[in-house]
Amino acid sequence: MTAPLYNTEILRLAATIPHQQRLDSPMASVEKRSPVCGSRVTVDLNLDAAGRVSELGMLVRACALGQASSSLMAAHAIGRTPEELDAARAALSDWLAGGEGPPDWPGLALFEPALPHSARHASIRLAFEAAAEAARSAREGRPG
Repeated sequence: MTAPLYNTEILRLAATIPHQQRLDSPMASVEKRSPVCGSRVTVDLNLDAAGRVSELGMLVRACALGQASSSLMAAHAIGRTPEELDAARAALSDWLAGGEGPPDWPGLALFEPALPHSARHASIRLAFEAAAEAARSAREGRPG
């Protein structure tokens, strides 16, 4: 029997997204939107002097899968470098497209039931795409 697409853990994560308040003066802010379902995730972030994420703020308007993915990204993004966020984004995209996986990010194996549902992949990727782009922009001194 196939695991359900929406399960208790996905719904729990969707209801408990950390850092769900926009930053007042972020170094970078990026919004990503899924053209398939209209889900949106905006990520604001600041980097510290060592180039690691020191503050994170988000606005998440997404389906339960996008919310759960945003929750997992936000729970583990503080202290990460732009390169680590970009690697997580790339690994998640590759895994969802049929590559090896799950990615080396806590909790992402939870989305295995979504692998055959390609219309759901964009929403799952949104927070990781926005965070990676915002971190890269902050490092380069661009607002995003």
